[in-house]
Amino acid sequence: MVRFQRVGLRYGNGPEIFRDLTFSLPPGSFHFLVGPSGAGKSSLLKLLYLAIRPSSGTFSLLGRDVASLDREEVAMMRRRMGVVFQDFRLLDHLSALDNVALPLRVAGAKEEQVRSHVAELLAWVGLADHIHSLPATLSGGQQQRVAIARAVITRPNLLLADEPTGNVDDMIGVRLMYLFDELNKLGTTVVIATHNEGLVQRFRHPQLRIENRGVRLVPPAARATA
Repeated sequence: MVRFQRVGLRYGNGPEIFRDLTFSLPPGSFHFLVGPSGAGKSSLLKLLYLAIRPSSGTFSLLGRDVASLDREEVAMMRRRMGVVFQDFRLLDHLSALDNVALPLRVAGAKEEQVRSHVAELLAWVGLADHIHSLPATLSGGQQQRVAIARAVITRPNLLLADEPTGNVDDMIGVRLMYLFDELNKLGTTVVIATHNEGLVQRFRHPQLRIENRGVRLVPPAARATA
């Protein structure tokens, strides 16, 4: 699914973010992306989302060398991904339902299917009473759940999430993690950046730990005792 080979990254003439970044993610895997603040978690997600290109090294995604992709191919590749950004990136003039429905409509899904699937998913994330609400009328945590629903609605090949439980309470956070787990069981490769050690302990997935400008693969955390 993903393969990095000696990838380096820096922004302009700024300090080096990554050096000799080498790792691979098999299809259908689930990894937590962890590390201290400022280590580069968001930058790594941007590389995976093709928002930025490496400064050096090679990177392949979904079997394609990223360096060989033109603009149209990048757009097509992104349609196979779901992304949850920290700033949500909802469209202010669209309701929660229409924000979540957007990827399905772009893909040409029938409207009856769109509305039933979106309503079901919004109910799952606890927003059944807000399907017609505009983003400006929702709390930060509610907006985050809309963004998550939009990211998973198409059952993408690759799901990338940047602190997806950062603005919700623990109960909702666990519910969202079960949603990500179910999506993973259907075959989606999942990468979740998080500072929430409780979730990392509870959901025993391997970790991509950023340290020393590289990534170390860490086995699943021991399950926390009740």
